[in-house]
Amino acid sequence: MFDVLAILLANLAVSAAFFAALWLISIPLKDPSYVDAWWGAGVVVLAWSTYAQLDAPGPHAAALLLLASAWGLRLGVYLFWRWRSHGADRRYAKLAERAQTKHGLNFAAFSLLWVFGPQLLLQFVMALPAQLGQITQAAALGAFAQIGFALAIFGIVYEAIADAQLAHFRSLSDNAGKVMDRGLWRYSRHPNYFGELCCWWGLWAVALDAGMGWWSLPGPLLITFLLTRVSGAPTTEPHLQRTRPDYDAYKKRTSAFVPLPPRG
Repeated sequence: MFDVLAILLANLAVSAAFFAALWLISIPLKDPSYVDAWWGAGVVVLAWSTYAQLDAPGPHAAALLLLASAWGLRLGVYLFWRWRSHGADRRYAKLAERAQTKHGLNFAAFSLLWVFGPQLLLQFVMALPAQLGQITQAAALGAFAQIGFALAIFGIVYEAIADAQLAHFRSLSDNAGKVMDRGLWRYSRHPNYFGELCCWWGLWAVALDAGMGWWSLPGPLLITFLLTRVSGAPTTEPHLQRTRPDYDAYKKRTSAFVPLPPRG
């Protein structure tokens, strides 16, 4: 148990160093939006940091390293491109304004206490399956790991397709002000989030097979809570309802997360 704790503390220190550097960069920019790209890329760092500390990485470590790297690099590159293409995220701008007007925080304090500090902790907890699942003596991937690996691959591909479809839809000027209800978005209002949940529950299944699943359970529970109750659908849907006249009708006929045939 001491070795496990030492690995986690080392990972936390590495992650904190990266977040501190990103926080310092945000101060002159007055924009922390690029932290979203680090949500994926930082998980890759945590996975590789764990792998580097193992004396003899086994198949579970290799599987989780591959999955975490594929998910994190794909999402990180996509979100960094989105930030570079579209600029500051309106959500962070509203948070910064609230922090200044209601709490008297300057941008540096807001960026540290409301953005980078919390995301450091949330990311670390979410990534527990990719960290703890690597620490095992198991010599082969069992049934849970094989199912989890397949589920995670499906989730990564599904999320990537959903993001690509949405990016293409938004790139066409004729679609300004319209609701994206094509492709995977015809069957779910948040297919990208559905794919992400599949990925992380898949990683958890691999960690469960490795013997560390119950210790890493806070990870998939946290990302499920965030996407369904906090920073996912609850922040995007109100904005879409205000800016897309047809969104209410789309919402009534389309499943929130799990892909289903449209109603009506």
